[in-house]
Amino acid sequence: MTARRAHLLPIRIYYEDTDFSGVVYHASYLRFLERGRTEMLRDLGVHQAALHGDEQALAFAVRRMVIDWLKPAKMDDFVHVETRVSEIRGASLALSQRIVLDGTVLLTADVLVALVQNGKPARLTPALREKLVGE
Repeated sequence: MTARRAHLLPIRIYYEDTDFSGVVYHASYLRFLERGRTEMLRDLGVHQAALHGDEQALAFAVRRMVIDWLKPAKMDDFVHVETRVSEIRGASLALSQRIVLDGTVLLTADVLVALVQNGKPARLTPALREKLVGE
């Protein structure tokens, strides 16, 4: 089953995100991608703290990530993290993410996240699945 929703998260690049030359440090992109995934879920009404804190103690864990760094972002750039659910499986989601600056794709990432409970795979609930599929 695939979902059609896409999410955009604007991010300003700060000095702390860069290396000594003012170019975004490669590991900073991982934080940007995580924020994009988190905010996409939040906008769908799925709050990870609530998932983790209820009696089921569910959490999303990154299982696999393939990243292509295409062009650098620099200090003071204003980029957008695009996040799209590309496939919904029983206990996992495949996501496609991009970081874009003024229409230029700087980075692409294919991410597989698994829903886990007590360290073991857990099936997506019908309510969670419905929110991810959307209209």
